[in-house]
Amino acid sequence: MSRINIFLLSGLVLASCSSNKQPKEVEINDSTTPLHLLQPDYTTPYKVLSVDSVKADIDRVFSYIDSVTPARVVNEEGEVIDDLTNLPDDAKLNQGTYRLTSYEWGVMYMALLDAYNTLGDAKYKDYVSDRIGFLAKAAPAFAELASRTGRHDGQMRQVIAPATLDDAGAMSAAFMRAAMADSTLKIGDIIERYYDIVENHTYRLADGTIARNRPHHNSVWLDDMFMALPSMAARSAYTNDPKQLDEAARIAGLFIDRMWIPEKGIFRHGYVEGLEHEPSMAWGRANGWAILTMCQLLDAMPENHPQRAKILSTIKEHIKGLSQLQGRDGFWHQLLDRNDSYEETSATAIFAYCIAHAVNQGWVEAVTYGPVAQLAWEAVASKINDKGEVEGVCVGTGMGFDPAYYYYRPVSVKAAHGYGPVIWAGSEIIKMLNSSYPRLNDSAIHYYNVDPEATVPIFSLDENGKATEVLH
Repeated sequence: MSRINIFLLSGLVLASCSSNKQPKEVEINDSTTPLHLLQPDYTTPYKVLSVDSVKADIDRVFSYIDSVTPARVVNEEGEVIDDLTNLPDDAKLNQGTYRLTSYEWGVMYMALLDAYNTLGDAKYKDYVSDRIGFLAKAAPAFAELASRTGRHDGQMRQVIAPATLDDAGAMSAAFMRAAMADSTLKIGDIIERYYDIVENHTYRLADGTIARNRPHHNSVWLDDMFMALPSMAARSAYTNDPKQLDEAARIAGLFIDRMWIPEKGIFRHGYVEGLEHEPSMAWGRANGWAILTMCQLLDAMPENHPQRAKILSTIKEHIKGLSQLQGRDGFWHQLLDRNDSYEETSATAIFAYCIAHAVNQGWVEAVTYGPVAQLAWEAVASKINDKGEVEGVCVGTGMGFDPAYYYYRPVSVKAAHGYGPVIWAGSEIIKMLNSSYPRLNDSAIHYYNVDPEATVPIFSLDENGKATEVLH
């Protein structure tokens, strides 16, 4: 009993006593107390979620990232430069905790735009317009400065002279989505520079699969599904031309063919063309980028798209596989199929978003997967500290062929990879809460398609989906 709190004592029977005697305490046992309604001492909260609590968690993270990502130009002494028409030689972006031009912040911009669309809170969209608008305003001045001095500011180089898919992929998608959401942003030239890298200067295998030449020649990283394909889907919407979406869907099919582990229902992280046996390290966050990519592609596809069935089937199987690997406290592990690897927050946040999104889109059933998504969110929320920092996030990770590489990757609250996924997850969880009816029934979280209108802790359902009391 030392780890169990009793929350329901209605079944406790007290011995009869006269008015001048103290009640006699009766032993709590199976005859006197409904023991099945005792509340376990959960590590992660296990309750019906409230929209207000989730929104508060999102806003704590948002307030933090807003405060540590200034949009200013300064000189070496840290003095703010307001006039961007004639920058001094020592001008640079004011360094915040996180870079405004990194692929991780491309994720952030997209997550905030979706959060705005879901929740209607203008501050999320304003943040995107403010930071992207600032980068667009500063870009010509920094391009002139680089031409004059031969020196690039580290962050602005990614905007005015992107060179890699890491520079351009997520930012390209974010900028195009921002431009479609806010017509006042004048960012067309930056979008074209970014997308030129995605379309024309990204290494590919002979069949078009996105690839790299590290750590080995013709290496395929599962992460690169997200680096390239959402940008291609956004391009189709931005230009009103379906060809890039079609190509993105085709390449997604190639990634699935190479990287999917059907017996486990998850993806391997790496593939090297020509190997007899492929490494099968099922890194959590890479699996997150893969299912997030598939969600974005499926959102963009018409119902009759020839690749839709394959991608939808893979999403369903992936969610099924992931649900079997979720840990007791709601997290997924750094290596998904090795539960002695550490619990990792960014992958858990991405899975919370994608599973909730699949529920909200009707791709999977809320009854089955609503509790999985909710438990994942509760896990993520437990890692948001009082400052709004996200704990337990794995730092940037390359491709490894042995478990030790993944087991011992550091975690840091300064790893930017966790922040956009947390915003994404929270907003989608709210959407799921608003469209479903989570209730405790016999102490377990269940999701219902109609409000059961339950007033008792254990209930059955009638033919209309309404609660009827179960007697014990």
